[in-house]
Amino acid sequence: MRKLGLLLFACLLFLLGQAQLITVSPAFPTESDEITIVFDASKGNKGLFNFGGDVYIHTGVITDRSTGPGDWKYVKQNWNTNNPNDRLRSLGNNKYEYKISGVRAYYGVPAGEAIRKIAFVFRSYNPGGAALEGKCSDLSVDQGNMYWTIYPAGANAIRFTSPESEPRFNPYVLPITASVGSNIALSAVSSKSAALALKLNGTELQASANATSIQANAAIAAPGEQVFVANANDGSTIAGDTFKIFIAPSNTVLPLPAGVKEGINYEQGDTSAILVLYAPNKDRVNLLGDFNDWRESASFQMNKTPDGKHYWFRLTGLAPGVEYGFQYLVNGDLRIGDPYTEKVLDPFNDQFIPASTYPNLKPYPAGKTTGIVSVLQTRQEAYNWQVNSFQRPDKRSLIIYEVLLRDFIEKHDWKTMKDSIGYFKSLGVNAIHVMPFNEFEGNLSWGYNPSYYFAPDKYYGNKNSLKAFVDECHKNGIAVIMDMVLNHSFGQSPMVQLYWDKNLNRPTAESPWYNPIAKHAFNVGYDMNHESADTKRFFSRVVEFWLQEYKLDGFRFDLSKGFTQNNTCDINGNNCNVDNWSAYDASRVRIWKAYYDTLQLKSNGSYVILEHLGVNQEEKELSDYGMMLWGNMNYNFTEAAKGAVGNSNFQWALHTLRGWNQPHLISYMESHDEERSMVKCENEGLSAAGYNIRDEATALKRNEMAAAFLLGMPGPKLIWQFGELGYDYSINYCSNGTVNNDCRTDAKPIRWDYYTQPNRIRVREVYKTMLGLRNHPFYKALFMSDRVTPDLSGAVKILKLSTDTSNLLIIGNFGLGSTSAAVTFQHSGTWFELLTGNTISATGAQQTIGLNAGEYRVYVDRNMNTSPPTPVIDLNNTTDIQLQVIPNPLVANSQLKFAIPESGQVVMRLFDMSGRLLEERGLGFRAKGIHNASLGAATISRLKQGTYLLQLQVNGHRKVLKLLVP
Repeated sequence: MRKLGLLLFACLLFLLGQAQLITVSPAFPTESDEITIVFDASKGNKGLFNFGGDVYIHTGVITDRSTGPGDWKYVKQNWNTNNPNDRLRSLGNNKYEYKISGVRAYYGVPAGEAIRKIAFVFRSYNPGGAALEGKCSDLSVDQGNMYWTIYPAGANAIRFTSPESEPRFNPYVLPITASVGSNIALSAVSSKSAALALKLNGTELQASANATSIQANAAIAAPGEQVFVANANDGSTIAGDTFKIFIAPSNTVLPLPAGVKEGINYEQGDTSAILVLYAPNKDRVNLLGDFNDWRESASFQMNKTPDGKHYWFRLTGLAPGVEYGFQYLVNGDLRIGDPYTEKVLDPFNDQFIPASTYPNLKPYPAGKTTGIVSVLQTRQEAYNWQVNSFQRPDKRSLIIYEVLLRDFIEKHDWKTMKDSIGYFKSLGVNAIHVMPFNEFEGNLSWGYNPSYYFAPDKYYGNKNSLKAFVDECHKNGIAVIMDMVLNHSFGQSPMVQLYWDKNLNRPTAESPWYNPIAKHAFNVGYDMNHESADTKRFFSRVVEFWLQEYKLDGFRFDLSKGFTQNNTCDINGNNCNVDNWSAYDASRVRIWKAYYDTLQLKSNGSYVILEHLGVNQEEKELSDYGMMLWGNMNYNFTEAAKGAVGNSNFQWALHTLRGWNQPHLISYMESHDEERSMVKCENEGLSAAGYNIRDEATALKRNEMAAAFLLGMPGPKLIWQFGELGYDYSINYCSNGTVNNDCRTDAKPIRWDYYTQPNRIRVREVYKTMLGLRNHPFYKALFMSDRVTPDLSGAVKILKLSTDTSNLLIIGNFGLGSTSAAVTFQHSGTWFELLTGNTISATGAQQTIGLNAGEYRVYVDRNMNTSPPTPVIDLNNTTDIQLQVIPNPLVANSQLKFAIPESGQVVMRLFDMSGRLLEERGLGFRAKGIHNASLGAATISRLKQGTYLLQLQVNGHRKVLKLLVP
């Protein structure tokens, strides 16, 4: 009879388990059992559904020494290493089997370490590519990994086998479609014979004495939370298993309260807020959060508007100034944050944000919910703006410095950027373009994978530190431009998730904002439909928020050519025709003109910069309307610097050569998206007769010459970070020192030490001098002029700019040998070489100028009293730095004490009284404030009796102190 009972029990388990993602036999395994796992690839995430090839297990264990579900111990395999012993046996019909003979022995777990669970996923064999993975359906929970409990020998245990569940770290019953009057079939099995019972909301449905299985039908009598319990009483212990479902009541239909917008609406009194979600065609929405312990309940079901498009809820009883995490639960199974939230909590990435960057960051509600959580807070700490009427620089004279915080300053925070404003101001830039800083997926990103458009990414700091950065920029006459990505969103976006086709892995056709299939080439993420009224409304809200809440000065819009519904791909989004996409598109022009008008309505004079890179006719029309457009001249300027003269004509960097009426072309020779010019010069530069462009000093000199031409052209310009110091790490540089396309967006070395190298300092000084010329009152109008005469096709390049009162002539030899260049100045008389102060007598007729390879001249027709940009910089004092040497006169252990007004690379230089440089030493990157450093006994010992000059420099600030050597 015992054998017959075991056989019937096994048959019951088999029948109950056929609908499950994982079937384990025995159902309550111990560490010494032989365990059979059957995986159904048609369930879960379906990553291996109908795969047909070899499937392998990847497995470890959770022990009493694991810190959580991600802390697997004694992992048996290296990922994508295919050992025959790890291959599952195919059972057909998408089912696979794997056996483990004794858990402790199989994994090699030492005695004394308790085994809690086995952990596993299944994968395909895919040499040279990414493996397919079989996991639980929701990959956001513990990455979709599967777990099965290991029980002590003889333990009393019970578990539900119906409804269908998934083997997650915390047991999970799949969503059930039910309503009042529904019957739900329940089944449970126990580890041994016991008194079993099934209950619903505390009422017993079925009881069985001395049984190993039990079944019942549960009738749902009323809406609300339904609690199902299975108990097993073996006379000594009572084991239990529980799951809960929510039966929603009918929606309460009410119109939106007057004056509210989609998102979070704070009310007077600081104890309530109205939350509004735009979700057409959804059945119901519940509010989850800290205020209801993240449990679905009838009392937090949101009201539905009569048109069925909005859900809203008035949340009361809030404590002023307290942060509350919350989510929307849509149709009972989708958890999303508020698309308009200004702060999110991320279970995967927040842990890597240091407290110094974001102090007192609210912890994620681990174990209570999954996915991104939005945050609301009444009575938030207000920022007291110092500059309320910033006068934006004329768009025609913008000098824009493009920055990726992550790769510019080690602390990657707004506070350090604020303390570094002096660096930008001393260089002469009047606008900072910051790569995307609204919330994006992950931390270490360029930011072009946006998820939440109203929340500053916490990896860079909190919202008030961002406002302080903007305020400091405005104090110093510098505009702030945000890189905005509204061509597409990524899968973490709540708007993408709201209308998602799980089978096709793309947005559904009913999405108010996104196309199911991208309409154009080069699309990434999920393509926005900018002819949708809902998308246009969202665009308006986004730009209004940043322009008004953060006082930003404008946007650089990524992939602006993608703002079209003119389909240039096939029905599957493949075989896209780039030429057709780039051709003139009247509908796209209409969209952008309307968006430009929107920005001017929200903040008059705000900048609209398009990364369009389209046909000239379309760009000219957009430029005439007031927009600025990126002009990518990386190839031609770099070819010139390399000495490849045949491809070096960079005249397309001039708006006049494009036939534009307005100087709204932002031409550049480097941006975040191109290979660095110095890298190509050092790896591909040409050589002749001992002149080698691959030599670092020569490459720097040629980049300096190219920059002089770029910055000498009319119209706004863009500088990529550290370009003014000749940054020479590849765009594809990897952290291990190799170069690979896969590392394109990886973090790059931050080389503030370049600022101590004379050849690189000279490049920066040339940038600084050219920008000083552009900002000079006598010459400012010159760089908005359309009176431009270029001769840029040959090795010797000449650029002339003129107004009625001022003139500029730049000549440079991009060839590989010396030459005599014929040039005609705009008028006769004395001209001044900007970078040396030397003069030349112009005849007004053609005359000859001798130029060595890589040599250039910048001539102006006024005496600018400019000193040459050499490493020995003037010794004038500034009041911004406090400097002491203690003691002075010097002794062997004299110390340097200094206070600097902003963060930056600090350099110490020692001169004799004739101005001759004796020593230069970098003191590293120092934060704003007071510091100490050693002069160095070796340095002091080399000095003879007398007087010396010690100079300290940070960014553009310098301080000089006399030193006495007794």
